[in-house]
Amino acid sequence: TVEIPRESLEKYLKDLLGTQSTGPLELLRFDHGQSSPTYYVRLGNHQLVLKRKPLGTLVPSTHAVEREFRIMKALANAGVPVPKVLDRCEDSGVIGMPFYLMEYCPGLIYRDPSLPGLDPSQRRAIYTAMNRVLCKIHSVDLKAAGLEDYGKHEDYIPQQMQTWIKQYRASEPGTIQVMERLIQWLPRHLPKQQKTTVVHGNFRLDNLLFHPEKA
Repeated sequence: TVEIPRESLEKYLKDLLGTQSTGPLELLRFDHGQSSPTYYVRLGNHQLVLKRKPLGTLVPSTHAVEREFRIMKALANAGVPVPKVLDRCEDSGVIGMPFYLMEYCPGLIYRDPSLPGLDPSQRRAIYTAMNRVLCKIHSVDLKAAGLEDYGKHEDYIPQQMQTWIKQYRASEPGTIQVMERLIQWLPRHLPKQQKTTVVHGNFRLDNLLFHPEKA
């Protein structure tokens, strides 16, 4: 476990947030999820979330907090419901690795896709909200959002396939025959690309935060 140096982080936050950021610094790591280490931060009346790069050797293109910051800022400007991002820091003298800050949004996380304990109308509202947000993401105008220069716009599906094959090869525990057959099958059955837009790389129920009172 990597400890975040509280003193240097507190100084950084006070410089960023101004005179209202008084009181003891609260720092708590979220235990859900397997992505980049993420922390709840409270200083005075400010509640924030800090997301940092992990230490050690990383699989290429993973844990790109700089990329997340840029994309989330662009999505917010395009009307997609994402937390407001506040600042990105690449000064390793603050906590030892790059990180960014966003506002803390209280809400509900549903980890079981069957949504036990909810009635059909509640489940329908949640699934509808998921679809609505995904449609918003896919409707983002890349040029208007300032993302026209981001990523590759051609042959996205073949590129994604090759990327995930490389990711799999970099972390595979051993030969799994069903995966080998899938890797051979996929290149022969790729759909044709129709348009270029924003795609969420891991859109699933427990990666979404729901309003505590309304979908």
